[in-house]
Amino acid sequence: MMMNSRSLAVLLTAATVMAAADVASAQPAAPQEAPASTGDAVTRADGFFRQGLRLYSDKKYVEAEKELESAWALNPTFDVAYNLGNTKYQLKKHKEAAQYLSFALRNWPLVKTVAKLKPTAEQRYAESRAQVGAVAVTVEVAGAEVLVDGKAVGRAPLEGEVFVEPGEHQVEARQVGYAPASQTVTVAKGATAAVTLALAAAKSEGGTTEGGGSAVGAGAGAPLMGQPPAGPVEPQPLPEKRSWVPVIALGAASAVGLGVGIGMTVASNSANSDGRAQRDQIFADGGGCLASPSFAERCAKVERSAERAGLLGDIALGSYIASGVLAAAAVTYALWPATRTEKSTAVLVLPEPRVDGLGFVMAGAW
Repeated sequence: MMMNSRSLAVLLTAATVMAAADVASAQPAAPQEAPASTGDAVTRADGFFRQGLRLYSDKKYVEAEKELESAWALNPTFDVAYNLGNTKYQLKKHKEAAQYLSFALRNWPLVKTVAKLKPTAEQRYAESRAQVGAVAVTVEVAGAEVLVDGKAVGRAPLEGEVFVEPGEHQVEARQVGYAPASQTVTVAKGATAAVTLALAAAKSEGGTTEGGGSAVGAGAGAPLMGQPPAGPVEPQPLPEKRSWVPVIALGAASAVGLGVGIGMTVASNSANSDGRAQRDQIFADGGGCLASPSFAERCAKVERSAERAGLLGDIALGSYIASGVLAAAAVTYALWPATRTEKSTAVLVLPEPRVDGLGFVMAGAW
């Protein structure tokens, strides 16, 4: 078994391209508190996503919006957010466009394939952001539910701003065991209102809750005072979509190995047949290969045919073994639980027929 460094480099490059391919189909993004996606939900979300992209490309933005919102509800990821943000932008829904594009930009992957899309996201986010206001909420109690105008927007600490229409808005925080706290702020177009809510522990007395929370608000455009900006809560990490590329590659390699084995078997049988025919002709001519010097040259051809048949048979056997190993690897990968470890290893074994026999090329990526 040989380790081919050039094959290793090619495999590493291919792995990088395949990793980028999953993100390259992205084009528009969104807010959250979505449940962790299951494998079935991811599959369904992918169907909604692809249909949304087709509708978007046909400029059917209202229909695309519905499909992409369904995809987001099932699988809130960067690519869905980007496409949904672009769709909201086309529909001039600037508040929602800013929310989705903000999420996409915060979670933009470090993949060169999608780098060319980022300027579009930044430009459309800036245009949408200029048309709306934002509230940056800081709550002193982690895990508290944050509401803006009575609508839940996530739990503290929020990441990013909560975008709102210009005007007056009520910001509230709630947590079990604490008295709720709220603050009313006025937000101007393109500005940010920073709000800090301090929840006070509720005091139980005779089965009743007393006390109240305090709120400190800052006017539009006030600095964030070093606190993290508010916004929708990040979704839980999603199960990584299983890539079927390795299964296809291993299956194809297995088929190649099987084809090589069959071809070598046919060639070996042909060589055997030639050798037997030559030997039978020698016998028919009254000679033999043990003590017949006059038939030495013809006997040497018979011997070479036998050696060639044996060599081809060995190559065929090795090809069958390699084909079986590759097929087993494909089945194992397909049935293995779709969990990702911090460090992964990919190994590819391919048969390499040579004039002097059969070898194997093993390439790996770590």
